[in-house]
Amino acid sequence: MHLPGRFSQLPEYTFDRLRTLLGSNSPGGEVIDMSVGGPRHEFPPWIMDEITLSSHQFSQYPPKNGTSELLASIANWYKARYDIEIDPDKNISVVNGTREALFNACIAFCPEELHGKKPRVLLPNPFYQVYVGAALAAHAEPLFVDAPKENNFLPDFTKIPPETLDGVAIVYLCSPSNPQGSVASRDYLKDLLRLAHKHDFLIFSDECYSEIYRHNAPPGMIEIKSGFEDDLSHKIMFNSLSKRSNLPGLRTGFMVGGAQLIEHFKKYRSYSDPAVPIPLQKVAARLLRDEKHVIASRERYQRKYALADQIFDQHEGYNPPEAGFFLWLDVGDGEQMAKRLWLEKGVKVVPGAYFSFGAEGETPGERYIRVAMVADEQELEQGLNAIGDMMR
Repeated sequence: MHLPGRFSQLPEYTFDRLRTLLGSNSPGGEVIDMSVGGPRHEFPPWIMDEITLSSHQFSQYPPKNGTSELLASIANWYKARYDIEIDPDKNISVVNGTREALFNACIAFCPEELHGKKPRVLLPNPFYQVYVGAALAAHAEPLFVDAPKENNFLPDFTKIPPETLDGVAIVYLCSPSNPQGSVASRDYLKDLLRLAHKHDFLIFSDECYSEIYRHNAPPGMIEIKSGFEDDLSHKIMFNSLSKRSNLPGLRTGFMVGGAQLIEHFKKYRSYSDPAVPIPLQKVAARLLRDEKHVIASRERYQRKYALADQIFDQHEGYNPPEAGFFLWLDVGDGEQMAKRLWLEKGVKVVPGAYFSFGAEGETPGERYIRVAMVADEQELEQGLNAIGDMMR
């Protein structure tokens, strides 16, 4: 059997590596799993009633590109959140979760070659693993751009040589970022959008953590103006209800971009991705009209930020997140600390090296661990205190 070689560069997936690291070793205490970023806050109680009322529509093929109700709710949400008008039919594609969309959009938009060469895809380093898998699936060359602490854990795309940028097809950006919880400023986003116009590449702006933040709502790429004509032609925004509404199992997300881009992606989706069932689209539409549950969830995360600030206040390796629900802790050796936490405390976290890439084994994440603050407050406090004790 002949298998494609383009995936040979892929490292073992994050959680497979974590299982190998911990092996069959028993936990050193009651298990507190802080490894997976699966939201656990309550979602609105009316959801099951909404699904029941429309359950007869599970017998129908859903509209591939989204119901008119959901498309209108997405457009209205963008207007309320960013004060931007978008056309529900031309600028939006409903997707079966943004994970799939972030992967498939790279395949749909990355050209076979660029200026006679293999196209490049720029990735923040550390990164969400789907980005690198998508680049390789699209037969592109992934280029990792380090996101160091001195640059607020964001990649500095302005320092990349122009001749390199000329060969770039797509740039992935995550803000608020996973795993560091950093927020790109409006000036940062404007600089990147100007580069996109100048060097003619697409920006894939992953904004799935946009509604979880400390003080100020993070800016979105959609509201950024570059000074060039038709900014929507060079950017696609991705968001979902997984983090905002604590419903990763709903598998409902959306992409927003220029009309030509969305039309192209809809054609690609008609051959590939499954449509979201109508009852779930009805739930999604109603969720986007309701901010009360989002505010309540955000206030819980804000209390969790305060708890982390209190516990790690004296730790030099603590980097208070601006947004999202992860801590990115400098512990000197992420793998060693993750293993010790499991063996001695029963706390499961992920080594930062598993989210990053580097030559000869050196990665920008190797000093760090990623800690998901998704558990209830009591369990979270126990886990954070255990990590704090170990860091001391």
